[in-house]
Amino acid sequence: MTGKTTSEEIVDVADRLFYEKGYEHTSFADIAAEVGISRGNFYHHFKTKDAILDAVISQRLTNTRAMLEQWETDGQTPEERIRCFIRILITNQTKIMDYGCPVGTLVSELAKLNHAAQNDANRLFTLFRDWLAIQFSALGREADAEDLAMHLLARSQGVATLANAFHDERFIRAEVDAMCGWLHARAQEAA
Repeated sequence: MTGKTTSEEIVDVADRLFYEKGYEHTSFADIAAEVGISRGNFYHHFKTKDAILDAVISQRLTNTRAMLEQWETDGQTPEERIRCFIRILITNQTKIMDYGCPVGTLVSELAKLNHAAQNDANRLFTLFRDWLAIQFSALGREADAEDLAMHLLARSQGVATLANAFHDERFIRAEVDAMCGWLHARAQEAA
């Protein structure tokens, strides 16, 4: 074991499988087999797949908040911090080309299923949108900070979707460069 509790192991494995296979196509048996526990022991920790989904979304929210805090530390300026967001496409490009964006794929699947947890999953996008809007405001773009945040969020989702469709690493790099150029132009306009 990795020093994690069995419940934490279940959530980690479920998170990965929900991303790789989709929520609907991941079964209790899939998760139990990967964790290496019996189904009976599994039910001791989580009674329903929806309970696992709630735990996965909660963990993703916690991890996203921690990542945003790290970007706050890593970036000296709002432009540098926003660049951290853009460059996540390169950091995660292999997974994105294989499975798409982990947030976008989960939110899309839950929307198609009209799942009760869709609004909870949407909070992941809200975290990014609100954080980006704060950064654009700090960049001197208070009047259109929310619009710029939504534009950048939408563009990054489009890049992730097309990267997954075409498995084109060169495309990701070109789009990241273009988004960084777009960001720099917005910063120059504010200066």
